[in-house]
Amino acid sequence: MKHKKLGLTHYIFIGFFLGIIAGWVFREGITPVAEPLAEIFLRLLRMAIMPLIITSIISGVVSVGSAAGLGRLSIKTFSYYILSSLMAILTGLVLVNIFKPGVGAEIGLELSPENIATAEQGIGELLINLIPENPFAAMAKGDVLPIIFFSILFGFFVTRLSERPRAQLTDFFHAAFEAMMKLTLFVVWSAPLGVFGIISRIVAKTGFGAFKSLGFYFIVVLIGLAIHATVNLPLLLSLVARVNPIKHYKGMPSALIMAFSTCSTIVTLPLTMKAVTGNSKVSEKVSNFVLPIGATVNMDGTALYECVATIFIAQVYGFDLSLGAQVIVVITALLASIGAASVPMSGMVMMSIILKAVGLPLEGVAIILAVDRILDMFRTMINVLSDSCGSVIVARLEGEKLEGIGESI
Repeated sequence: MKHKKLGLTHYIFIGFFLGIIAGWVFREGITPVAEPLAEIFLRLLRMAIMPLIITSIISGVVSVGSAAGLGRLSIKTFSYYILSSLMAILTGLVLVNIFKPGVGAEIGLELSPENIATAEQGIGELLINLIPENPFAAMAKGDVLPIIFFSILFGFFVTRLSERPRAQLTDFFHAAFEAMMKLTLFVVWSAPLGVFGIISRIVAKTGFGAFKSLGFYFIVVLIGLAIHATVNLPLLLSLVARVNPIKHYKGMPSALIMAFSTCSTIVTLPLTMKAVTGNSKVSEKVSNFVLPIGATVNMDGTALYECVATIFIAQVYGFDLSLGAQVIVVITALLASIGAASVPMSGMVMMSIILKAVGLPLEGVAIILAVDRILDMFRTMINVLSDSCGSVIVARLEGEKLEGIGESI
């Protein structure tokens, strides 16, 4: 009988629970071991962030740019993805500000910044600062939003070059992104040791009080995902596509179960296409364009989760984020999702990008990792559901009748 090999998620859970035990048993005595492990992990994470942002976004924009000839279809597709992602993010924003799951939490994180620089920016200043005076200086300082802006702009103009230099740069950034994927995978595999170090340090200082707030945060994220699936997306289907949401949802269970079990929109893509074309009667022309792009850039569930998680971590540190700082969270969650789907453990990597953009220590990622895998299953379902709704909406905007929707799969 063959034994199933343990995966990264199992090792993270092992690191998490061993960290709890070590912190409880050895108390402050675990610090000489915990500190170096936590610091090495966090430094590796910081090392990967900037190159990953640049290569993933430029590679993604260049790939999408190759479909520019589809013009009208592209505009409708991306308009839907931006709208649905913003609705998801704002849903999370409202819930985390109402319930405040991190307020009063006794998590005892090691780093406690006195202020968050971005929290002091007005919206006008934020928009101006999106444009880097010197992209290389922004990279060196770790300014995430200007680098995202520059990468999108650079990728766009790569698509406007003549064929030979465009092909050369496209190949270069695809190859660079693949290299960064391998490097990021290496960093991610250090997560179990980093999580052990951070969690044992927390438990040694504060005991088990930290996990009560974590459960509250978990519930807030699930409520947000449920609202997006049962209110936001059905509203878009009803008002924009004038389609009965129940008839569309009828064909989605197999794809959603696959998304839940694999945590991958790419792996689920064949089932999503089958459901959309078979049950919802969307043409292959629309589904073959909308769904693969959606599996790469449309991450409603992930964006909602990242928004709630970032503000939760800010609340844990005792910050009441200003409107300007929350706008940064919204914009970064939206833009960072462009490269989220293809990155291993995308929740952790993208959370690191957003925390750095807002000015919060990356140490908070370890707390979120404790429930990340379970939430990943739910948010992937929402990602897939949103992609499918997008294909229906774009099909209707393209004049398709969708006759017989919901009658067969």
